[in-house]
Amino acid sequence: MSYKVRKLVVGKGKTTSDEKAGEWIKNYYEVEIEIPDEHELSIAKENAEGLLNDWLGIAEKPVQPAKTFNWNPDKIKWVWAEGTSGPYERSEDLDNLDFKAMLKDLGEHKGKFQREGYFYWAFQKAAIVGRKKKVK
Repeated sequence: MSYKVRKLVVGKGKTTSDEKAGEWIKNYYEVEIEIPDEHELSIAKENAEGLLNDWLGIAEKPVQPAKTFNWNPDKIKWVWAEGTSGPYERSEDLDNLDFKAMLKDLGEHKGKFQREGYFYWAFQKAAIVGRKKKVK
């Protein structure tokens, strides 16, 4: 059984208060769009939401650029180790600038984060970093 999407209805509202008058002002708009090609569904939805945001005076949230890392994990010396949760890799490569940059990033992320299929964490008592491949 297959379905074809031919129309899309998108609605959005905004409620504001007028404290001096003690009243609430509700604005709600709805747009119905005919979609000639069902593969354009997500584009149609985004366009409708943008139009409704304009009508309601809602500023779209700016897209945050992806975090760029200034260190390369391949340039860090990793050693296999066994922990309570199984095997992992660890590094104590203190003389390596990439290791130092990684430690700094870990400090900015409360000691742990995920990057390129790996979960990284900093040990609390020493300048040691562990990493483990994420299981999908």
